[in-house]
Amino acid sequence: MHGDAMELIFATHNRHKLQEAVAIAGASCVVKGLDEIGCFEEIPETADSLLGNATQKVDFVCQRFPVNCFADDTGLVIEALDGRPGVYSARYAGPDCSPADNIRKVLREMEGITHRKACFKTVIALVLDGQHYFFEGRVDGEILTECHGASGFGYDPIFRPDGFTTTFAEMSEDEKNRISHRGRALQQMIQFLKNR
Repeated sequence: MHGDAMELIFATHNRHKLQEAVAIAGASCVVKGLDEIGCFEEIPETADSLLGNATQKVDFVCQRFPVNCFADDTGLVIEALDGRPGVYSARYAGPDCSPADNIRKVLREMEGITHRKACFKTVIALVLDGQHYFFEGRVDGEILTECHGASGFGYDPIFRPDGFTTTFAEMSEDEKNRISHRGRALQQMIQFLKNR
């Protein structure tokens, strides 16, 4: 990339996700959210896979706005729950649930289960000049029996990545961005853009 940094629209209304992407992109590209291009609609997420949802979101935006855009979908995959909540992670406790509701549901379902292995997966779909590109990030860890930490979002307070003594919600933003599933997928995407 030469000259001005490329502008990319992140197909999200979630300011936590946007902050994370802006921090990881640094000076290599300008990342803006949907609000900044005047897209206030709820974007459909009705596919049965992370890849399907990410693609659905990015296509929804690109059909309406002449932009380079990327979208992500993330799932928490818990082995003892046969991979749930997975693609339904954001709405696991119901359509209007809060992250706290989702955490309560997972902790309830995990009661008495000693096998607590889980992983977070993020799939990013990027549309650049009409072409699709895909990136995946993954981090393995375990589900704790109660919440720890107050930062982060989603399931961060009950997910402890392998090799760490703290949950995502107890980490600094920088530390989490370096090792998180979304961080890894975003880093792959940024690397790809730098090498173009």
